[in-house]
Amino acid sequence: MTTQDHEIRLIDATRHFVTDYVMPNASRWERERALPHEAFKRAAAMGLTAIEVPVALGGMGCSFTTKAGIAELLATADFGFAMAIVNTQNVAKKFSDHPDFALGLLHLPDLIAADRIGCTALTEPDTGSDFAAITTLARASGDGWMISGEKAWITNATRADSIIAYVQTREVGDASGIAAFAIDGRRDGFRRGASSDPIGLHSNGSGGFTLKDYYARGDEMIGEPGEAFKSILLEINGARIYVAAMACGMMQSALDAACAYGSRRQSFGQALSGHQGWRWRLAEASSELAAAKALVASACRAFDAGEDVQCLAAQTKVMATRMAERHLPALTHAMGAEGLKMDQPFGRHLVGIQFCGLVDGSTEMLLERVARLIKPA
Repeated sequence: MTTQDHEIRLIDATRHFVTDYVMPNASRWERERALPHEAFKRAAAMGLTAIEVPVALGGMGCSFTTKAGIAELLATADFGFAMAIVNTQNVAKKFSDHPDFALGLLHLPDLIAADRIGCTALTEPDTGSDFAAITTLARASGDGWMISGEKAWITNATRADSIIAYVQTREVGDASGIAAFAIDGRRDGFRRGASSDPIGLHSNGSGGFTLKDYYARGDEMIGEPGEAFKSILLEINGARIYVAAMACGMMQSALDAACAYGSRRQSFGQALSGHQGWRWRLAEASSELAAAKALVASACRAFDAGEDVQCLAAQTKVMATRMAERHLPALTHAMGAEGLKMDQPFGRHLVGIQFCGLVDGSTEMLLERVARLIKPA
């Protein structure tokens, strides 16, 4: 798919936004353990909360490839912020795809304007990658559904009001019973939980919520039982690709910072970059980063073309995550004590890559997926 002019302009604008706003504020957000709403409003004004939403509905009408590129740029400064924005965008896109116009009017304009924040709720306190085992239950009640259960470790859950929640309508373990509901965090029966209290990246806003006899109207089921499960698996394949792009973004940021530092920092009578061992460390990181970026680009093209990317998406996330897991600590060490300062991105990236290895399928789970899918040439 050819990148359109408006997509190029949005990517360029995002690059400036990251340099001028996200990078200067990321360390403050971490110190304050929160992302101010102003950050969402600034992103929304640029169209970042509606990247894939059709232009006719107020969005930017961009491709998945463009979304992945924007996610990569945002992650160069703060993986948590990137996840917060992309997840709101994803919920807006989900509502834009839903044929119920009234439901869209309730959520979509406010999501695009960041007057509502979005999140997608799959994970539960005792259920992560084993998605079919979710225990949040929806029981038919009149013309709607009564929903009860608990969700945990959800990006944006500490602030989201427009939520796509995946729940079981039959028996636990029956994937054909999983449905998706639009949940309004401003209604009775919804109780927001505390922050997940992660070791870093508080801009992510991860947390949980409890539904206790929450009544959802019939038209608020936006994914039929069984079909919702198939749909989210496809969406997760896309998420694995853009998370891999984010891993590359963090690596690129660390590599750029190390290169700049190595050219000005003197050690034993010459710049750090004059020492062969130091240079080789960066050269190896650069080479593996280039390979991971090429794989991400290939996966993005395949996703936009509507191809089956189940295996490729898993391979891409494993490759990019493992690459960054190896080289981010080495690049941090190449900075010396300078790399440990709050105004440097290394600390955020070291935590961020741990998130990458867990979200949308752990690395170990994805290796099993690839092992089942690979076939002899």
